[in-house]
Amino acid sequence: MTSTREIKSVAVVGAGLMGSGIAEAVALAGIDVVLRDVDQASIDRAQTRLDASLARAQKGGKLDAAAATAIRDRIELTTDLSVIAAADLVIEAVPEDEQLKLTVITAIGEIVARDAIIASNTSSIPITELAQAVPGPERVLGLHFFSPVPVMSLIEIVVALDTSAETLATARAFAQRLGKTPIQSKDRAGFIVNMLLVPYLLAAMRMLEDGFATREDIDTGMKLGCGHPMGPLTLSDFIGLDVLYAIGVSLYDEFKRDEYAPPPLLARMVAAGRLGRKSGRGFYEYG
Repeated sequence: MTSTREIKSVAVVGAGLMGSGIAEAVALAGIDVVLRDVDQASIDRAQTRLDASLARAQKGGKLDAAAATAIRDRIELTTDLSVIAAADLVIEAVPEDEQLKLTVITAIGEIVARDAIIASNTSSIPITELAQAVPGPERVLGLHFFSPVPVMSLIEIVVALDTSAETLATARAFAQRLGKTPIQSKDRAGFIVNMLLVPYLLAAMRMLEDGFATREDIDTGMKLGCGHPMGPLTLSDFIGLDVLYAIGVSLYDEFKRDEYAPPPLLARMVAAGRLGRKSGRGFYEYG
């Protein structure tokens, strides 16, 4: 039987929507976590996001005030990267840009212990490429969470060429400790979920771009015709159009298939700052 290591402390590098959600999920499982970002403004936004999420959980009866306070107390927010040095597991959660992720993972590898596990929350970038940035690529793998992290129960575990059996077993046990269901994927762009999901979302965008149907009818068709909880354009806004563009580029670069190529409409919306819910405007408008 493959041995596993107990994860006693976690660091999350990148305190955006995904990073702060991961930190909350880790703290909810009773594990101390450091949440790090580059400047105080980013930390302040993460603090606001965490407070709002915990308040929603209390309002919905999922947590009482004491539990919410305990979760918040387990999360240390900081701009100091050196604070992550003692973590057993570091999860990179910076924006979906390969060069940025390589830079961040290189910095992580220079700070943490030689046996610390390093994971990337990338949606599509091959883990093997990222693993080469640190000494000991056998301790690197992908842990792809889904938004909103405290609610969504899935984690994709992405196994790179050099990922060791112990690293994989430890990551699987960690995911289960968070109350998540882990699924395992080979290391190729898009992994399982996005390789299936993104072409569908891009097809809906092309349909809108071609004037085939309205945004409302496209979304209503998939909700009522296929039983989806939300239509593809609404879901795209929720995920973030910049994220989908980056995933599409990664998929197309790897497989060179037309269904993975981001349509011109998506590229122009991203250039215009229409990124979906997080910017207040995407395929729909948000207050």
